[in-house]
Amino acid sequence: MKIIFLDRDGVINKYPGDTEYVKSWDEFYFLPNSKLALKKLNDAGFQVFIISNQAGVSKGVYSKEELDFITQRMLEELGQDNIKISGVYYCTHKPEDKCSCRKPKTGLIMMAIEKLKNIGIETELSKSYFVGDTIKDIETGKLAGLKTILVFSGKERPENRSKWQHLPDFTALDLLEAALTIIKQ
Repeated sequence: MKIIFLDRDGVINKYPGDTEYVKSWDEFYFLPNSKLALKKLNDAGFQVFIISNQAGVSKGVYSKEELDFITQRMLEELGQDNIKISGVYYCTHKPEDKCSCRKPKTGLIMMAIEKLKNIGIETELSKSYFVGDTIKDIETGKLAGLKTILVFSGKERPENRSKWQHLPDFTALDLLEAALTIIKQ
């Protein structure tokens, strides 16, 4: 089974900025070409999962209900373009909660894999990818045994390369370039 794990903010939608959150649907803006990229991944036979830290919930910045509403609207809009997301997994904990699901830990990825296993789908992680906009995303992918792609449409910048503790397998300007790289592989 071909699987892609994607971070949300800075990959699919506009990065809200350091210490900021997408708190409502009115603040959610799809990045240019992100829908096209998702469609290309679907058309190439990939199952797409979203894996995202959303600590704003536990910090009281926005409610779990608002996060669910944002997710529902995102999936509805993608569905209008015949784009299928196989699952959305959020960690709503604060870093100090020391949970097993907050990236860079791999708990959310393992939940997605378990879901697939329960319906009889085996996955080859070494042939799967994690696409994110932070080095924390790259660390998550590496810890899970995935190939990794760092996109520069969100938080991280190429000029910070000397400070990266984990190097991605690939870099891309955005999700579309990442999708094309994945499809070529």
